[in-house]
Amino acid sequence: MATRELCATGEWYHCYNRGVDKRVVFIEPDDYQRFVALLYVSNGTKAVRISDAFYPNLSSLIKNNDDRGEPLVEIGAYALMSNHPHLVLKQMVDNGIARFMQKVFTGYTMYFNIKNERTGALFAGTYKYRHVSDDDYLKQLIPYVLLNPIELFEKRWKEGIADLNRVEEALRSYRYSSLPDFLGEVRPENKIVIELGEYYDKKPSLSEMLSDAIAYYQEHAPEV
Repeated sequence: MATRELCATGEWYHCYNRGVDKRVVFIEPDDYQRFVALLYVSNGTKAVRISDAFYPNLSSLIKNNDDRGEPLVEIGAYALMSNHPHLVLKQMVDNGIARFMQKVFTGYTMYFNIKNERTGALFAGTYKYRHVSDDDYLKQLIPYVLLNPIELFEKRWKEGIADLNRVEEALRSYRYSSLPDFLGEVRPENKIVIELGEYYDKKPSLSEMLSDAIAYYQEHAPEV
């Protein structure tokens, strides 16, 4: 069996995993909020457990669990789809991404299985990852992740078939990604992600990200 290459400390990675058999892993708002909460409490060398009776009040959770030890990763961006999450992570300590992902996915699987009276794996094996080789790649990846939820309400947006005003409104209303944090909205989730301004001369607006993405997909559309 081939051994996976270890993630390098100080490097960025795009990490993701799908539900087993492509099943839905986030069914209702509490599920999304539990996973987002785990992104916060799992990012440290200390063990922090969320009570099974946890009510998804992230502001209270952050206030009462500020001492998580040293961070395992920096989270640049995230977006949750119904059957998979996308994470952009920078490893801060050796084996940090593996430890972080194990804590997040084990914690969420335990929560989901208890809640839904099921057993067994929830996600399709070990998480997948791609190395982000340079800052240009990172600046392409961030919009890709943040715009991923468009698929939930505009299936043909990559073809340029979409009401962009409606898309912007829907994206801004979607609470289970770090887009609001990237755009400067003040909310408890700000503490989950890092500020990415140092990677840009000027951070793009949502309209600019959408326009650039549509232009890219139309340029690279397969010939029919």
